[in-house]
Amino acid sequence: MQERRPDAGLAAAASDRLDQRYYQAIPPRSLRERLLVAARDRIYDDFIQTCRPSRSDTILDVGISDIVNDAANLVERKYPYPDRITAAGLSAAREFRDAFPQVTYTRIEANRPLPFADNTFDIATSNAVLEHVGSRAHQVLFVRELARVARKVFISVPNRYFPVEHHTAIPLLHFFNGTFRMACRCLGKDEWTEAANLILMTKASLSSLTPNTTTARLGYTGLRLGPFSSNLFLLLECRSNA
Repeated sequence: MQERRPDAGLAAAASDRLDQRYYQAIPPRSLRERLLVAARDRIYDDFIQTCRPSRSDTILDVGISDIVNDAANLVERKYPYPDRITAAGLSAAREFRDAFPQVTYTRIEANRPLPFADNTFDIATSNAVLEHVGSRAHQVLFVRELARVARKVFISVPNRYFPVEHHTAIPLLHFFNGTFRMACRCLGKDEWTEAANLILMTKASLSSLTPNTTTARLGYTGLRLGPFSSNLFLLLECRSNA
C-alpha cells in the first residue's frame, strides 16, 4: 500500500469530521434516522437487484464510514458474505474493523488512484461518497478508478431535488445555489457550501461522469418520490479498462 502523504492525512481528518457531524445531527431512533435507514435499505436492495452478485463475486466498497450505526456502511451491514468484501476508506477505521472483522480493509488516499490492479473485483460500489470528493475533476477520477478496478460499478448519491437537503436538513432552498448559500450562512452551516465538502448532485451531473468505456444506467433509489426521490444511482458495466 502507498505511504500516506501529509495532504492525505488532512483529507482523512476533514472527512472524519464531516462524517461525525452528519451522523451526530441525526438523533438515534428519531424519525430522521428511521427515514435514513429506510432509504439506505432500499439502496441496498437496488444494488443487489441491479448487480446481482453471486456467492463467489468479489466486492469493493469505497468510502466506508468509521461511524458504526444502523444507517452507515450498508453493504457490510447487510451483505451475507462479508468475506467477499474489501472495504476502502481514508481513516484507520478501528471501529469499522472491530464491527466487521470478516471484511478486508484497505486504507486509501484522497483523490489518488486506487491501490488495486485493473479488474481486481467483480463489483465496485460507493454510497454517499462521490458528492464529497472535492471537485468535478476529482469526481471524474473517482468514477474512472471504480470502473478500472471492477467489471461492474454501482454508485449512489443524494438527489439534489429531494425536498430536504440531506446534510443540512434545509428544505427546498438547496434547489438553487444562491438560496442554499444564503440559508447555510444564516444557519451557521457554511462548510456545506464549499465544493471541497459537498457537491449537490443531479441526474445530469451524475450522467456526465460516465466513462466512455462503459454502458450506463441511471435511476432513482432510496425513498421513492419520482424525480424528487431521495437518492440517485449510476450503474456502469465496463466494456474495457478506462
